[in-house]
Amino acid sequence: MTPRIPLRIARSPVLTSRFPLAENPQASPSSEQPLVAHLLELRDRVLRMVLVVLAIFLVLFPFANDLYIMVSEPLRSALPEGSTMISTKPIDPFLIPFKLSLQMAVFLAIPFILHQFWAFVAPGLYKHEKRLVIPLLVSSTLLFYLGVAFAYFIVFPLVFAFLTSTAPEGIEMATDMGSYLDFVITLFFAFGIAFEVPIATIILVWMGVTTPESLRSKRPYIIVGAFVVGMFLTPPDIISQTLLALPMWVLFEIGVFFSANFVRKREDDSEDAGVEPAMATATAGSSSATPAPEPPMGSEIDPAIDYVDPDRFVPLSDDEMEAQLDAIEDEEDEDDGPSVEERFRQVQISRDVGDVEQARELLYEILEEGNADQRRVARNILAQLDTP
Repeated sequence: MTPRIPLRIARSPVLTSRFPLAENPQASPSSEQPLVAHLLELRDRVLRMVLVVLAIFLVLFPFANDLYIMVSEPLRSALPEGSTMISTKPIDPFLIPFKLSLQMAVFLAIPFILHQFWAFVAPGLYKHEKRLVIPLLVSSTLLFYLGVAFAYFIVFPLVFAFLTSTAPEGIEMATDMGSYLDFVITLFFAFGIAFEVPIATIILVWMGVTTPESLRSKRPYIIVGAFVVGMFLTPPDIISQTLLALPMWVLFEIGVFFSANFVRKREDDSEDAGVEPAMATATAGSSSATPAPEPPMGSEIDPAIDYVDPDRFVPLSDDEMEAQLDAIEDEEDEDDGPSVEERFRQVQISRDVGDVEQARELLYEILEEGNADQRRVARNILAQLDTP
């Protein structure tokens, strides 16, 4: 048997434009280029975040001492007369305001940071996901800032007044400025994250992890859990623990309320979407002249041959299916030329004997007369013939 001879023959521009060859996987040396492009985009966005934080820090640093005085005001106002804060390390008077300025820069840059993350993942989301994510990002940012403000204006005065009043007689309270900053930053994050409870609730319902009814049935456990979280995230006093647990409970109820409305709206949209195909099927008989819709862009479907409107599709019975198959067989028998399957067999015989040109002519005929699957197979065979 004569071995197969791989030949590269110039193809007609008309045939090339009508029947493009399948891409050779070995001919694309940059198969990882999309991943590299995503990593480069992520790097650029992270650099923008760092530059924005640095710019805000440079603006705040000249006012670092004023910022620390403002942050320490709740404790200094609660200290007994004559008491003050102290620094136990020589570098703390410079380092602690510097650290506070950097942390404040990150706090203020949170909207920009979230926007950069959103811009990075947005191209991969559906439209309905984008419509939901944007309000969640905005509301989560506002709730975080609301939690920080709640801690500073309401929690701190009550907590520090309670702590200073419980000091034993003869003990002067002199808090280190570094310890105080670590304490208030921890509370800022604790209250900021605790105020994200409605967002977490809506996301869990949206992902199908739970339902509003299930959350309502677990309300007693949620209340106990809120007090447990408040016990771990706040100082060991009942005031700060309660001031964190109660807002978490209220915000949980708000999240359940909005998630229930979200689920109700999604069900209404699903019902509306389900009515349209049913109406289209019911009116299919009276609108037989309606043209078939166009297939999606980039599809290999031929609208004149291959496309079937799914809304107007009616399954055939067994008898109708047999009649259709018999009619197709009769048409193939009456046809003067060979069938597509016969041409595929002739292509294989031509390749075995080394007649590549004859195989190409048969494949071009299949591309003109075959269905979508047969044309796809023909293009793959042509690609093999063109591969050296």
